[in-house]
Amino acid sequence: MMVHFDKLEDPRIDRTKRHSMTDILVLSICGFVCGIDTWVELEEFAEIREDWFRTFLELPNGIPSHDTLGRFFAALDPEAFSRCFASWMAAARRTRTRTR
Repeated sequence: MMVHFDKLEDPRIDRTKRHSMTDILVLSICGFVCGIDTWVELEEFAEIREDWFRTFLELPNGIPSHDTLGRFFAALDPEAFSRCFASWMAAARRTRTRTR
C-alpha cells in the first residue's frame, strides 16, 4: 500500500515530526474506511485498537492526537494525496480482477 504514497510530500517541519507519515496515513485510512467522521473519533478509534495497529505500525510516540491529525491533513496537499490514493485503489482493483 505505502508504495503508492512514496511520492507524497510530508508537509511538516522535521523538528515537529513525532509520528511517521506512514503511521498517520494508515490510521486515518483505516478509520475513515470504518466510518469515522472526525479527528476526535479517529483518535479514539486508533487508541481502542492500538495493540492491533502496533502489530504492523511503529507508533514510537503512541497514537497521534486529534489536533495532530487535523494539522497534518490541513497542511497536506489534497491533490497529491488524491493521486496517491487513486493509484492505490487502481492497483487494488487490478489485483482483485486477476484473482477472480
